Amino acid sequence: MPTLEARQADITRVEADAIVNAANETLLGGGGVDGAIHRAAGLALLQACRALPQVRPGVRCPTGEARITPGFGLPARSVIHTVGPVWRGGTAGEAGMLAACYRNSLALAAEHGLARIAFPAISCGVYGYPIDQAVQIAVDTVRAWTGDVPTHVLFCCFDAAMLTRYEAALAD
Repeated sequence: MPTLEARQADITRVEADAIVNAANETLLGGGGVDGAIHRAAGLALLQACRALPQVRPGVRCPTGEARITPGFGLPARSVIHTVGPVWRGGTAGEAGMLAACYRNSLALAAEHGLARIAFPAISCGVYGYPIDQAVQIAVDTVRAWTGDVPTHVLFCCFDAAMLTRYEAALAD
């Protein structure tokens, strides 16, 4: 299991081997953390995302899956893009899809030898996932990771309230 840490920070400024982008299925930028990462990385990130193959029209990364690009203008050398589920009341497989985001991101980090990875709170913004449930899924899924890499996982919290939630989950 990797070392787990939570910190209040701007994910676009985190020095890590990879940061995770809570993206949409197009991978062409959006709001929230996705937009912030695209703005900080520069136009080259958008071009790299456009070069990724579509699995169906307009979809480069289906919900729960992950893709990787260089970090370009970011301190992180790579960006792992994953698409979290939109909250639909909890009966549409959201928990499994959210856990898959973390597992698939960790697997890509391992495949590329990325030891230090930083996650945002996937699906907790406009996708409406209940924060306490999402945080517990994130922590439980990363704790269950048995690979040798990554060795360090940072849960990057946008504000103090999110940090408090991650600290409580990590203390359990």
